[in-house]
Amino acid sequence: MTGRRPGPGPAGETPLPPSRTAELAGWAAGLRLEDLPTRVVGLARSQVLSQLAAIRTGLGHPLGRRLVSAFGEPLQSDPARSAAVLAGLGSWLNLDDTAYAGHLSNSTVATPLAYVRSEGLDGAACLTAVVAANECAARVTAAATLGPFRGQTAAHTSLIGGVTGRLHCTGAGAGTWTHAIGLAMTMPPWTLLYGFLSGDARVLTALTPVRAAMDACDAAEAGLTAAADVVEHPDGFLSRFAVVPLPRAVDEGLGRRWHTDTLSFKVRPGGPGVDTAVDCALELRRRSPGAGFADGIEEIVVETSRYTTYVAHLTDRHGNGPDTPPSILPLSVPYAVAVALLTGDLSVADFTAPATHEARRWELSSRVRLVEDPGMTDDLLASAAPFGAAVRQAGRPAVDWLAAFAGREAAERAVLGAPEDTFEQATKHTGSRLTVRWADGRTATARRDIPIGAAGEETRALHWELVREKFRRAGGPDEAADLCAHLEELSPAELAKLTATALGG
Repeated sequence: MTGRRPGPGPAGETPLPPSRTAELAGWAAGLRLEDLPTRVVGLARSQVLSQLAAIRTGLGHPLGRRLVSAFGEPLQSDPARSAAVLAGLGSWLNLDDTAYAGHLSNSTVATPLAYVRSEGLDGAACLTAVVAANECAARVTAAATLGPFRGQTAAHTSLIGGVTGRLHCTGAGAGTWTHAIGLAMTMPPWTLLYGFLSGDARVLTALTPVRAAMDACDAAEAGLTAAADVVEHPDGFLSRFAVVPLPRAVDEGLGRRWHTDTLSFKVRPGGPGVDTAVDCALELRRRSPGAGFADGIEEIVVETSRYTTYVAHLTDRHGNGPDTPPSILPLSVPYAVAVALLTGDLSVADFTAPATHEARRWELSSRVRLVEDPGMTDDLLASAAPFGAAVRQAGRPAVDWLAAFAGREAAERAVLGAPEDTFEQATKHTGSRLTVRWADGRTATARRDIPIGAAGEETRALHWELVREKFRRAGGPDEAADLCAHLEELSPAELAKLTATALGG
């Protein structure tokens, strides 16, 4: 069975007043594969395989096994519960893909994967649902980007992605979409950063909002109604979740400005700014592959943007040593760089025992020093992702919000550009320059401005090759990757085989 055209919604459904949310819902509910540009189809195909790799990796981690003990297997008979488990397994190791704006794949891939199985849908329907959910979740997240939540702490991203990913698969009418979004966004999660960075709570950062999204869909399908404009209303979601609300971001440029174009693919675990620092460390190792490369290192300097130094400041408060919570470690630039220099690699195994108890890793990480490079901060803000596009859309009202994070001079420069009309050339600059100094006077330096896999010209050309290697490194079988390479052509049976093969073993 292929994707369905949206129906009229529940019998007797009251026509909804005009709202930006209703406009977005109506457009996304009617989206079909033939509406998608070829490049967007290709990116979404890579996104599915990349997130399957993240979910597979989560299944193999001790915390993932505990999550399965609590909530069940990722592929189970109840699609709502399956969607939540899939979302949770792929989230906390920072192997989930990002975009402008938000960590999308935890909900926008996980939920369609669960519902295409229960609805008997084909690959074209799955891929279209992923893109529809991407566009909805990214737009609502973009509207609240200039606010208190960033990245995975913005749980509302998964709330919207869960609702829209499910309803596109079930063929719900646009009115049902609007009510489900309204119900979900009336009581959105408010993440407490302390709890997010402590203990194991971060494992639930996507699972919890996706479960809530499933409840909102059940309620809307049963006929419960919501305020159609609860997202953008002056007393609604944006009034509490954004310092500088951008309600126009919800529905502006539909069918022209594709947020899926801004996807960045995670090729290794690691939080904001970790990517390029590790890319540089591995480049230095490739230049000098000897086993004693790290011997005698006296200092490691990472010059990077304010974004990375800001995250480092937050995570440093939660410990730095063998007892560091496993959810924190992927955010630690010093630890990730030390591991990359010592081993010539960085994998999920490096974020759990026994690797995390190796004293040499922590001794070398203590020699890592982060320094802000103002030029890299400017490059960050000039990029569409993670929030430069929002700054330009807001204009002058964004200065005060941005100044608290990047300084007033950088903020003044950042708001001068015109908003993007399209994201076809979107980039994500989270650069690093890594300098290693040895006690004998030797130095070595490497620089990378856009992480391997992040939005940019290189990734637009190579994303399939990058995510296929990521899937292979996660132990994923070639048979599953071969199927995913033709996702939009798969029958329902072939799609079910892809999912089962990708997550089995």
